[in-house]
Amino acid sequence: MHEVTLLINIAAALVVAFFGGLIARRIGLPTIVGYMLAGIVIGPFTPGFVGNTETISQLAELGVIFLMFGVGLHFSLNDLWKVRSIAVPGALGRMALTILLGLGLSQLWGWTVQSGIVIGLAISIASTVVLLRGLTDNGLLNTQPGQAAVGWVVVEDLATVLILVLMPTLANTSDGFDWRNFGLTLLKAAGFVVLVLFAGTRFIPWLLMRIAHTRSRELFILAILAITLGIALGAAELFGVSLALGAFVAGVVVSESPLSHQVGADVLPFRETFAVLFFVSIGMLVNPSYLLNNIGIILALTGLIVIGKALVTILLGFLLPWPARTTLVLAAGLSQIGEFSFILGQEAWGLVCWNGTSIP
Repeated sequence: MHEVTLLINIAAALVVAFFGGLIARRIGLPTIVGYMLAGIVIGPFTPGFVGNTETISQLAELGVIFLMFGVGLHFSLNDLWKVRSIAVPGALGRMALTILLGLGLSQLWGWTVQSGIVIGLAISIASTVVLLRGLTDNGLLNTQPGQAAVGWVVVEDLATVLILVLMPTLANTSDGFDWRNFGLTLLKAAGFVVLVLFAGTRFIPWLLMRIAHTRSRELFILAILAITLGIALGAAELFGVSLALGAFVAGVVVSESPLSHQVGADVLPFRETFAVLFFVSIGMLVNPSYLLNNIGIILALTGLIVIGKALVTILLGFLLPWPARTTLVLAAGLSQIGEFSFILGQEAWGLVCWNGTSIP
């Protein structure tokens, strides 16, 4: 019988994730929690079936690509500009303060400075998906506080993209900080963005319109996938920048097309499916014994995310100042973490493992 390891791992991951997500929804938790618990179930630290971590992690890269593509697809500079007075200083200010708080906690635990910065970065970012769900459910999406909150997470997403680009350079500082490499990385990233935006915004919308005229939905979806993966891989192979940046820029380029809403609808199943595999792969890295042995650290980080970030937001609201209702909506809606927190953690884990250093 021929080898079907890949199919077995995909099937196992999706089946367990389905039941994990279903149970999570039944008890009122986000499905992401169920997906990560599913990863723990088939991970190497629990008995029973053990999935191939490397195989699922490679598939999870597609989840990162499609998540970043979705962010770029819905990015609007005009909407961000309308709430710039709140979103830009608020997002950057709270990210800086949260990183410092995370770093301070990590030093109390005896972690390295690099680990403290990574944990601070990870908890400083809020989930766009969770925020939009909450704003929609409470009828706040089209209000001024809701738009300010959306602009806030867009700024955080943009900052995360920049961090992902620079993280390999920042991680390799064993012989001192290499300013030349740092500058070269920024130059490559800027060159890639300018080239793709300049050429892509002229060619890709035209291409999508031509393909739409063929009235073949299969060709249209195939074109979207080819554009997304092609630009993401081209960014990594030709310019040496992250897949995440390439996928984000691909989304921005495609958003210029009049067919961008159709693109979003067609890509959604791929994004959701591979995002599930991404969260399963994160769960497979979790050692339940480690969590139990470090429950104090877990509770402290949870408190910092839920309570600390809300207090920081309220403090910024008093200092800047913002309307009271806007401040409360921002504090309540943004006191959580999301997809990019795990993407940053996974990227940092990969760099640490590549460099052969210890954690934390």
